[in-house]
Amino acid sequence: MSLKNDIIIRAAQGQEVERTPVWVMRQAGRVLKEYRDVRAKAGSFKGLLFQPEYAAEVTIQPVDIYGVDAAILFSDILVIPEAMGLPYRMDEGRGPSFDKVIQSKEDVDLLTTDVTEQLKYVFDTIVLIKNELNNRVPLIGFAGAPWTIFCYMVEGKGSKTFSKARAMAMAQPELAHALLERITDASISYLKTQISLGCNLVQLFDSWAGVLNNDSYNQFSLPYLRKICDAIQEVPTTVFALGAYYSLKEIAALPCNTIGLDWHMDPRFARSLVGENKTLQGNLDPAILYGDFAFIQKKTNEMMSAFEGKRHIANLGHGVYPDIHPDKLKCFIDTVKEYQYSKQS
Repeated sequence: MSLKNDIIIRAAQGQEVERTPVWVMRQAGRVLKEYRDVRAKAGSFKGLLFQPEYAAEVTIQPVDIYGVDAAILFSDILVIPEAMGLPYRMDEGRGPSFDKVIQSKEDVDLLTTDVTEQLKYVFDTIVLIKNELNNRVPLIGFAGAPWTIFCYMVEGKGSKTFSKARAMAMAQPELAHALLERITDASISYLKTQISLGCNLVQLFDSWAGVLNNDSYNQFSLPYLRKICDAIQEVPTTVFALGAYYSLKEIAALPCNTIGLDWHMDPRFARSLVGENKTLQGNLDPAILYGDFAFIQKKTNEMMSAFEGKRHIANLGHGVYPDIHPDKLKCFIDTVKEYQYSKQS
């Protein structure tokens, strides 16, 4: 069966659209009371991940509540290192932490890239989501970019600088590349299975791109993003590299369809670097949603104008913050839709 609403796929592929499609990073999350209720039943964040019925339910909530143009799989980028053999904890208020980290070639050699069986709970979630969505909107699958996953596997927790991860890259580049290759191979397998089960688009989240300079990013992230993008040609692919404005031209050369912009990036300048043959995604500052409705509408319309109607998927420039009122997020989504309709009339 064909999708009832495929506007985001057409926008990603550069086809004609009647308006700009819109979805939001972290739309299935703490901003919604409905999500918090399901998480309470699941017992914890990871409890929610490991129970496909609950994970599918929260994936679909934003489609029903906000009318977004796509659902995004409710999961976590750190399921990959866990499936490879590096389990993690998600501590409330403190973020992820790993009891074991990668420090040597022996550690890397112990990691598996055959993650299909270990990630069965994610794949079961996708099957449930697709059945429940009934082709209303596309489903976005995702994975963390290899550099970002590398950061957690070496550092063992979140960090402002990821100095341990960067130290390995600088002092032991062969070891770093060996680990990045393993992460990349596991990620390709993971994304291929997501697509085979019905994910209509995929996004790579390079959340810690900004801790590298241009030269280091070109060495330790871009080759692995390219390898994934080369391998994933079945569906449109988006690369979202937070803070990597300095490498935007190089990112634009990747064989992906869409480039996500964070809120620091000027859309017109980004377009001048990227060219006309890629779709841009983004990029309203999430903090704007703390303002009143008139302010949100004004800033959203300014953002839409900056993209000038050229190959654009509307989104925030980062995930929605958990203390944003859901009505403010709906205001953003509705304003995007109304802007395009009024512009066409």
